[in-house]
Amino acid sequence: MADAKYDVLGIGNAIFDVLVKADEAFLEAHGMAKGGMALIDEARAAAIYRDMGPATEMSGGSAANTIVGIASLGARAAYVGKVRDDQIGRMYAHDIRAAGVAFETRPAAGGPATGCSYILVTADGERTMNTYLGAAQDLTPADIDEGEIAAAAITYLEGYLWDPKNAKEAFVKAAAIAHGAGRQVALTLSDAFCVDRYRDEFLDLMRKRTVDLIFANEAELHSLYQTGDFDTALKQLRADAKLGVVTRSEKGCVVASPDGVIAVPAYPIEAIVDTTGAGDLFAAGFLFGVVRNAGHENAGRLGALAAAEVIQHIGARPQVSLKELAKQAGLPV
Repeated sequence: MADAKYDVLGIGNAIFDVLVKADEAFLEAHGMAKGGMALIDEARAAAIYRDMGPATEMSGGSAANTIVGIASLGARAAYVGKVRDDQIGRMYAHDIRAAGVAFETRPAAGGPATGCSYILVTADGERTMNTYLGAAQDLTPADIDEGEIAAAAITYLEGYLWDPKNAKEAFVKAAAIAHGAGRQVALTLSDAFCVDRYRDEFLDLMRKRTVDLIFANEAELHSLYQTGDFDTALKQLRADAKLGVVTRSEKGCVVASPDGVIAVPAYPIEAIVDTTGAGDLFAAGFLFGVVRNAGHENAGRLGALAAAEVIQHIGARPQVSLKELAKQAGLPV
């Protein structure tokens, strides 16, 4: 993959995160399903924000968090996502570039504000997201630069892109360009509720080989195959996907391919503070391992390490150099 300009290019909903600690009563009072992601309109966003306590604000978005993690590991990373040319949009662009990520998507001059996600973190570290897509839903196929996609060893896509119609078309266009250039395409299923909405379409993407590598957590896997039995779902995944990686929280992860299954343990942590971004950063470590040809087991270990770092503080992006952490752990960087 040495001829690639980028190791990984991510495409996703560019979302600004507003994180706040909350109790179960707050979730109940606002009719929120704990641990999920709900799409909300501007009025509901304003109502939630009004009732929230003091917040931590930072740039986010699932694929963007992954791409920042990849840059932190020392790889060449790029991101495609739509913000509005407003104050939050400018902050967003600054943050992702400051993290060492190439970000060239033209901001929207008008239309909805830059997207925001209001993330309630309960005492157990579980996050509940309420997302106003805003300008993110205006990502269109015209924002996909053929040269950029063809120059990336892996194009990484988030399942949340399946919500806005234009973004879905951008996703399919990018996958076709990547494969036309002999590159790989990876997809994270994003959220069990997202899988509920688009189960058949996601299965189609896997079975038609529109995507080569699938990331899912246990809830997403169970939702995808509508079974509560892990082994049954895993067997289906192996039949449907070229390569599938399933994260299992403290149980680590399994890497599944038609050739077999490799289990990789979770990385030890002191305490869970906030699970926001755990899957995103796991994907960062795993993708880094893939582009470095480190093998599936080492890729899983790199993923576990990156996820362990991010769940021990508030926010979905690393606070220390993941490259240094990996070096200290004796992992290939």
